[in-house]
Parts: sequence; structure tokens; C-alpha cells
Amino acid sequence: MSLIEIKVPDIGDFSDVTVIELLVKVGDTVKVEQSLLTVESDKASMEIPSSHTGVVKELKLGLGDTVKEGTLILMLEVADALPVASDPEIMPNTAVAHDQQALVAIDSIATDAKTVEICVPDIGDFDQVTVIEIMVKVGDSIKAEQSLITVESDKASMEIPSAFSGVVKELKVAVGDTVKQGSLILMLEISEAASVEIKPPAPVQDLMPNQPVTHVHHTLAASLSVAKNQNAKTSGNLPHASPSVRKFARELGVPLDAVKGTGPKDRITDADIQSYTRSVMSGTIPTAKPAASEGAGLGLIPWPQVDFAKFGQIEKKELSRIQKISGANLLRNAIMIPAVTNHDDADITDLENFRVTINKENEKSGVKITMLALLIKACVSVLKKYPQFNSSLDGNALIYKKYYHIGFAADTPDGLMVPVIKDADQKGIVQISTEMTELAKKAREGKLSPSEMSGASFTISSLGGIGGRYFTPIINAPEVAILGVCRAVLMPAWDGKAFQPRLMLPLSLTWDHRVIDGAAAARFNVYLCQILGDFRRVLL
Repeated sequence: MSLIEIKVPDIGDFSDVTVIELLVKVGDTVKVEQSLLTVESDKASMEIPSSHTGVVKELKLGLGDTVKEGTLILMLEVADALPVASDPEIMPNTAVAHDQQALVAIDSIATDAKTVEICVPDIGDFDQVTVIEIMVKVGDSIKAEQSLITVESDKASMEIPSAFSGVVKELKVAVGDTVKQGSLILMLEISEAASVEIKPPAPVQDLMPNQPVTHVHHTLAASLSVAKNQNAKTSGNLPHASPSVRKFARELGVPLDAVKGTGPKDRITDADIQSYTRSVMSGTIPTAKPAASEGAGLGLIPWPQVDFAKFGQIEKKELSRIQKISGANLLRNAIMIPAVTNHDDADITDLENFRVTINKENEKSGVKITMLALLIKACVSVLKKYPQFNSSLDGNALIYKKYYHIGFAADTPDGLMVPVIKDADQKGIVQISTEMTELAKKAREGKLSPSEMSGASFTISSLGGIGGRYFTPIINAPEVAILGVCRAVLMPAWDGKAFQPRLMLPLSLTWDHRVIDGAAAARFNVYLCQILGDFRRVLL
């Protein structure tokens, strides 16, 4: 064992920053990249990590001290370096382990590509959970934090992500297998050095930005979409947590204001986040689930319990995973949002002729412009004119979003999912059409990532490819409006002299009456119909 100095690394052009938090104490065992302290300039704060694994023997700083690059933070007792094997024959298939972190097996050191083991991380006090879904296959190229499998206990489910980017070489689990912490999931070929500590990954996406809506279902790992308990902190006060803990909580989909901090001054730690996740998975904290059988907690009479078999032959099938996940969110949105729907018809005769002409002229390009792509662009223009439709409620305040991320329905074998076109205001029709095609393809293949289904500020639910006339979509909280679109139909329209056949697009705008009134909703639809009738208005 030997003592080494841990100093402040290069933190940019800052000569003096203030220590606002000490994250370790004498006697603590720290790991490589574990945060030691938090410093703050007049612009931002950052955490300073350890460059070594070891035991803290002496702290050299206190709260309020000013530091800069090279300032001594603490003395760390580290294990003496082990001799490096020079014989290449003893190097393959060695393993590097950091306590309870996942094992990384080095398959080859001689080349840039290395094969590593991806294992189940710490998922709480569970000896066995069942694999209910395999989300990748051999040969797939995956990214770090992309979901690999879904596991389920008797109380909840969660997705297990990859710690690395690479190519799947071999699957080690199958649907129905039982796994626990450390169970081998797959072999992954990566290009980076394999001897890297794998931090606890992020199995579940944040559910708050994009909950499922009627006719628009998201694929979500809803086990952590829990109702905040009665002891949750009020939303007016930000939970006390460091940036790294906040990131960890976001990755796990854990609402910080539902977590009780055990650190100094009730600060939330990584351990608190993990403890909360264990509670969810064990059922100590109930997951959000449909409460129809209990009258949804609204004092309603119980749901009728009927023995249907006594009336005739029946067949019982379990709800799909998407149905189980979306039920509670649909119920909440339908009950809690005072929703109103306006129905209108937009004359898209000229726009459809334009679309057909453009597609014929650019047939060789392989990019097909759809009416939905034009509708997305039109909606952006309307949202700019009526920004309250691009907002979200936050208590008694209204958050106006300066970005235009438009969700759209994609039909898949597992149901409708909602990919999101990010920054639609900054993209042309061709780019939007191309991106829609790519996202829809990934949705059908079950390869949409959480980030590709989150962040929508306005959603379009289109049934144009199926049929129907009008419908009432449920608002996708925390959005305040959703546009439903059905199949366009030819209808007679009076031009002042005679009835002419015009192609009319049925529109159904559902809006939150807490934020929007009837006059604003009518103006939204009128302006949208004007744009679709004369698309040159998008230039205004």
C-alpha cells in the first residue's frame, strides 16, 4: 500500500473556484471516477472525481476553500501496482472486477476489437427475476445505455441497458430464463479498452416527458412510473442532490422529489436512488397500475366482478405489455385533464396535388413526402402563432417551450408508438419525411430508443392510413393538446357558383381547458386549415 496525492485536474480557464461540498470523508473507500468534491464558479458547478481507487487517509480542503488546477484535495492510500504480464498467452480472457460492478472479460488485447461480458447490474435484493423480452439479436450494433433485455419480478419490470457500444456476438439468455445480479446477458465486441469500470447502468427511461395516449402508445419500462408517495417533497423546492446523482436518477426514471435523502442536510445519494429502485421492484412502493377495480380512488362503486364462463364459452388472454403499462397513464390523463375536442375539416386539395407532383418529380431520390410530414410543418407554424399550445403546466405556472418537438403515431405489430421529430422548426419537409421513415422503421422493428420517444411538446395521432372520420385522442401529459387526424375524403364544396369536389382532411384537436379556452382552440384550427389550404403561409 502507498499514499498518493489527489489533486484538482484541468478545469479550464478558472484560477479560483469555491468548494461548496465535500462528498467523501476520512476512511471512505473511493473508486476511480467517484466524485470527491463539488466546486462552483460564478457560472456553474462541477464535481471533481478521483483518479485512483483507494482509501481516504487525509482531507486537505474544507468547505469555502478556493482551488484551482493542481490544488491538493486529499491523500489516498492505494494498492501497489501489480506487475504487468508480458506473456501474451496469459492475457486473453482475464477479468477486471470492481467490488459489485459488472465483470468485463478481455477476449483479446492484441487487436483494437475486444469482446466483453455484459452482465446484469445491481437490481436490488432479487435472487431471481424473469427475462420477459430480448431486445437485441446477434449481429446488432448497439449503443451505450441501449436497452438489451426486460426483466420482471412479481411486482414490476425494468429494462437492462448496455454499458458499452459495440456489436452483439453471442446471446447468453433467452425469454423465460431467470437471472440475478452478475448473470451474463451477452458477449459484446467493442473497440475501446475493456479494462474499464462499469458503473451501475440506467435500465429505465424517464417516463414523465411522454406518457402513452389514446391511439398513441409508447413502449415504456413503466416499473418506475410510480405514484409519488405521500412523503414526497413539494414540487416548489428542488431536491438536494449533486449533478451526478440527478443524472443517475434521470437514467433510472426515478422522481427525485419522491426520494428521501440520507446524506448531509438530507442530500440524496446514489445509495438512496438504488434503495428507492429496490423498493419499487419489491413492491414496497407500489407501481402505477390501473385502479379501475377500486373505482380509481374517486369514490366510485367497485368494478363489476362477473363469471363470464357461466354465460358461454370464453378465452382469457393477458393484456399485452404495452396495454399493462399504458393503462394507468391513460386513466390518469383522461380523469385529471379537463379535455375538450374541436372537430374541423381542412381543404387539402391543392396541397395533395402538390405532394403528388413533388413525389413524381423526385421518384428516383427514394424519399416520399407524406401528408403527415406536411402536417408536422404546418403545426409548427401554428404553434409559433399560438404558443400556449406548445406549453406545459407546472403548478400555477405555465412553461412555454422554445423548441418544437413533434410526436407522431407509428403503427407497429405491438401497437402504436410515438417517435419524436426533434426541432421540427429547423428541418425541411424532405428531412422530416426521411427522419419519419427511419423512426417508423425502427418502431416496427422494436428498436426505438427512449430518447427517440421522449421530449415531445405536441403530438399528432394519425389514423389516415386506417380510416374513420373523427375521434377524441387523450392528451399526452404533460402536453396540453393533441391533434387527431383521419383519412381525407372527397366532399362537395360550394365555390359561389357550383359545388366542386374538394379533398377534405378531418381534424380533431383535443385541448386542456385549464390552459386553453374555446376561442383559442377555434383560432388554432382555423389557422391550421388556412395553412393546409395554402401552404405558402408557412413562410409568413
